[in-house]
Amino acid sequence: MPRHSLRWFIILLLILLAGVFAWYKMRPKEIEVSVVQVTLGTVEKIVANTRAGTLNACRKANLSPATGGQISVLTVDEGDVVKEGQLLLELWNNDLKAQAALAGKEIMASEAMAAVSRLQAEIASREAERMQKLIQDNAISDQDADKIITEAKVRQAAYDAAVTEVAASRARVSVIKANLERTMLVAPFDGIIAKINGELNEYVTPSPPGIPTPPTIELLDTSCFYVVAPIDEVDAAAVKVNMEARVIMDAFGDKHFPARVRRIDPYVLDLEKQARTVDVEVEFTNSEDGENFLAGYSADVEIIIAVEEDVLRIPTQALLDNSLVYVYQPHDQRLHEKSVRTGLSNWDYTQVTEGLQEGESLVISTDRPGLEDGVRVKISEE
Repeated sequence: MPRHSLRWFIILLLILLAGVFAWYKMRPKEIEVSVVQVTLGTVEKIVANTRAGTLNACRKANLSPATGGQISVLTVDEGDVVKEGQLLLELWNNDLKAQAALAGKEIMASEAMAAVSRLQAEIASREAERMQKLIQDNAISDQDADKIITEAKVRQAAYDAAVTEVAASRARVSVIKANLERTMLVAPFDGIIAKINGELNEYVTPSPPGIPTPPTIELLDTSCFYVVAPIDEVDAAAVKVNMEARVIMDAFGDKHFPARVRRIDPYVLDLEKQARTVDVEVEFTNSEDGENFLAGYSADVEIIIAVEEDVLRIPTQALLDNSLVYVYQPHDQRLHEKSVRTGLSNWDYTQVTEGLQEGESLVISTDRPGLEDGVRVKISEE
């Protein structure tokens, strides 16, 4: 081959290689996407809380003695299980106990005096009846008869006074017992001691009006629990009492606890002007679920507004502008934009009522740059 022909051959080869290299570098790169198939399943419309809710015991009592004094008896510790009526705490009350003992003796004395007065009144009454017969027979003077009849009336009045004194003594005992009860703290229901604010020999005082102070003992009824959670005011109208719900707590991972709506607050909270909420109470439908619960857990609530079963559904993240999806066609490895009509929707799934068929492949990685109708893509192996 002549030398000049070889030179031109090399030049052309270099130009060709440069063109191939430039094409390789500038060629449109395939977009890697993730796809899922359209399937049949259940779609729920739900309302969720806007901020974390709180798990509460069904009953909680903040207990303090009705009067001030020094703690002389403390029968429980934090965490103890107690029964209704059980003594929890007692203030020093020896003076009241002494008064109660004295009042008891006074009742016994007044009852004895009343018994004597009753016998005397009965004797005087019988004597007065006998005098009435003697008067009819003119066997006694009117003066003597009046004296005996008057004596009977005096004895009856003395007996009536003695009976009144017995009642007064019993009333005094009742007052002292009431004052004694004010120094004692008993459990109003079965529960668990959650908190004790006080020790033996410490003084406790009732809260002054308008100045809240910590309760001496906090008692929880942990036989059942409920959750209080705020929902957006926009969603409140759709929520009704007895609607099914689910509770999710961080302490139990992804486990869902079945529940139902038991109460909806009748007013809107405006703690945050830009996020007004309504508090909803949700109770658990399975009583056994509460065995490992602790009051105060944070909790999220999903209230089920509507349900559609065995319907076409797609991941909500595959939906663009609430009506568009990218369908992947395996035969040409390209995306085709489709318009769809949707039904119920939540964070996970959206019902499709028109525009798709079961088994079609949809792009769910809709955040990838360059996605458009007709673009060639590569399916991610992840």
